[in-house]
Amino acid sequence: MTDPQVALLMLGSFIFIILLGFPIAFTLMAMGVGFGYYAYFRPAQDFFDNRVFYLLTQNTFSIMNNDTLVAVPLFLFMGYVIERANILDKLFLSLQVSLRRVPGSMAVAALLTCAMFATATGIVGAVVTLMGLLALPAMLKAGYDEKISAGLICAGGTLGILIPPSIMLIVYAATSATSVVKLYAAALIPGFILAGFYIAYVIVRATLNPKLMPKLPKEAVADYGFFDMLVMLLKAFFPLAVLILSVLGAILFGLATPTEAAAVGAAGGMILAAAYRSLSWPRLKEAVFLTARTSAMVCYLFVGSWTFSSVFSYLGGEGLIKEFVLHLDLGPVTFLLLSQLIIFLLGWPLEWSEIIIIFVPIFLPLLPHFNIDPIFFGVLVAVNLQTSFLTPPMAMSAYYLKGIAPKSLQLSTIFLGCLQFLVFVFLTMFLMYVFPPLYEWLPNLLYGN
Repeated sequence: MTDPQVALLMLGSFIFIILLGFPIAFTLMAMGVGFGYYAYFRPAQDFFDNRVFYLLTQNTFSIMNNDTLVAVPLFLFMGYVIERANILDKLFLSLQVSLRRVPGSMAVAALLTCAMFATATGIVGAVVTLMGLLALPAMLKAGYDEKISAGLICAGGTLGILIPPSIMLIVYAATSATSVVKLYAAALIPGFILAGFYIAYVIVRATLNPKLMPKLPKEAVADYGFFDMLVMLLKAFFPLAVLILSVLGAILFGLATPTEAAAVGAAGGMILAAAYRSLSWPRLKEAVFLTARTSAMVCYLFVGSWTFSSVFSYLGGEGLIKEFVLHLDLGPVTFLLLSQLIIFLLGWPLEWSEIIIIFVPIFLPLLPHFNIDPIFFGVLVAVNLQTSFLTPPMAMSAYYLKGIAPKSLQLSTIFLGCLQFLVFVFLTMFLMYVFPPLYEWLPNLLYGN
């Protein structure tokens, strides 16, 4: 076999093995070292003199020394601390009371709470689970439609990987060697547009068919006057909003690097938890443990992916794929459709982290040929990956919700609810391509061309 054929065998074997359920990070490292030993083998050399071992250690050192990735554990720690600050129930109630005159007020409050909490934590499973425990029973008790109630929690909970400060965008920036700051600026408006579509859809449905989302009884909110509502917002909404805006504003306006802002955010999360009297040693220890575990997973994925891709490229696999795509004589639009379709399909069996670290780098070398901005491509991927949490059969948000939902709520009902919101993800992607200022205007305003 020629080296490019071995590279294709390497890629095919990896896909087959992960579909069997083996851990992806260690599969990447094992296959990278195994095929790399063959690629770098020289006769009459000692076993450990093979250059693949140097490649593995060098990649590990590079990951540990990557300044961009330092922000990942800090943002994760901020999210886990806020998650345990017992702020979610107060936030949901304050928004619910404030929006009581809006059609589908409880659904709109749930979406806003999901979006805000997902932005603060960036942890999809935690947001969907907590909102499923808090908002879903309240909406079902109020007579809300099961499909819409389940779908909006799943859709709102995924916004954290798109709206800055997003951990996913940090990982993409490290993978593609692009600016985290520009990615944040480019993703902000599309993220708000997608959240706005969700809210507008709920309000329109509630207006056209009030039976789907009945108005709250007057006695349910009669005890809350304007002053009470203002106090609730000051206690629950504004502290978290100020923390998020402070972190994001410091990054976008160049007052701090993403890593420095993440450190301030982590400290702010601890102060917020202390203010809500939720900062205890067991909770702090648990947040540190979860941060270390998730950060280690991301780092192992990077080490495995960079080792795998280095060997794959050395064997000629990257050049073979690039040559194949170029021979298809695709236009930029066709290439974007093809790449996003592949990412959409990969979202069924894989998490966003594996897609960003393993498969997105296959497309990155092709972007200059099609004159596609890697910032635009990254934001487009971030929007597209919303679908990986919402599309059956592997809609992870639906499974998170099913795990804590009432037994009467069927998984098929949750799937149908998710699919209602899926169309707005594709609409946002379409608008980004048709109206480039949606992602270009803010980065150009802040940083120039």
